[in-house]
Amino acid sequence: MDVRPYVLLSCAMSIDGHIDDGSPERLILSDAADLDRVDEVRAGSDAILIGAGTLRRDNPRLLVASPERRARRVAEGRQPYPLKVVVTESGELDPELRFWHHGGHKLAYCPDAAVPRLRAALGGLAEVIGLGPRADLERLLDDLGRRGVRRLMVEGGSSLHTQFLALDLADELQLAIAPVLVGDAFAPRFVDPAPFPAGRMVLAETRQVGDMAVLRYLPRHHRRWLRLAIELARRCPPSATAFSVGAVIVDEHGRELARGFSRETGPHVHAEEQALARVRPGDPRLRGATLYSSLEPCAKRASRPRTCAELIVAAGIPRVVFAWREPPTFVAGAEGARVLRAAGVEVVEMPELAEAAREVNAHLPRP
Repeated sequence: MDVRPYVLLSCAMSIDGHIDDGSPERLILSDAADLDRVDEVRAGSDAILIGAGTLRRDNPRLLVASPERRARRVAEGRQPYPLKVVVTESGELDPELRFWHHGGHKLAYCPDAAVPRLRAALGGLAEVIGLGPRADLERLLDDLGRRGVRRLMVEGGSSLHTQFLALDLADELQLAIAPVLVGDAFAPRFVDPAPFPAGRMVLAETRQVGDMAVLRYLPRHHRRWLRLAIELARRCPPSATAFSVGAVIVDEHGRELARGFSRETGPHVHAEEQALARVRPGDPRLRGATLYSSLEPCAKRASRPRTCAELIVAAGIPRVVFAWREPPTFVAGAEGARVLRAAGVEVVEMPELAEAAREVNAHLPRP
């Protein structure tokens, strides 16, 4: 896995999808309870990122308001405030903005051409970093990762949220819906039109906070872990008579429980079997877990008394995500997905990643 931070997008919007109205004053959509929730999310982050447009328009300080939360951060060996980060294409940022004069260390990212101008304008208020010919968010994440940032909170605005989602760089979206209708066709929305990745997001949580509905989505959760499973498949000892498969088990909070790959500890061991063997039987975390496998779990097997599909059902895992449906190269009519669904397991097939899983097995004969 790379060192890029876990990226969490945070946004409050009206029922009709707006994050502000057309008036000169900023529209506060969150109530007191939701603002406190956001403060908790900030306190749990290593860095907070905001776009230049939002910085100019809203002039926020971006602080952790609660003294208790700041004290907790210090007790954990961290700074009282998360690192504050802004990204700008033009490099034109007013040094009088409140962002620069409150909290701890600040970073300002911009294209290389804007670096001299921005450094001169800020005069030491922030560290200024060039991102090449444009404000490249992937390079920004790489740099934050090298600085030890593991959890990045992105607080907008529309352009920045749009870019993170369109580039498939967001790991989590916390969307707070206010019981308000803005009704202004020209007011800014949560995101702008863009070529977003296909597929449905994972709805991980819904809850009421004050009078707000808070929805927690995982935009690339399945893709992220399934790509890891495919990378694990590349580590399999070679075989001319068996697939190379990787598997990862992840709990409901997005934390990895175990991983494995085919033939990792023996010539007949399957990836799902290996991963399951690393979790204690009856572990309560399995009741909300997802198993990711680069290949459809087997439902027919000669080398073991129980198939991987049967092991998954017995473990109580409620969801399986795989990339490549098992071809009849070695077993005809495997139908692991059908067996899992019949047992009440939710099965998600992601054919857009199937080619990557097939490529790992390109040395095998075609059925």
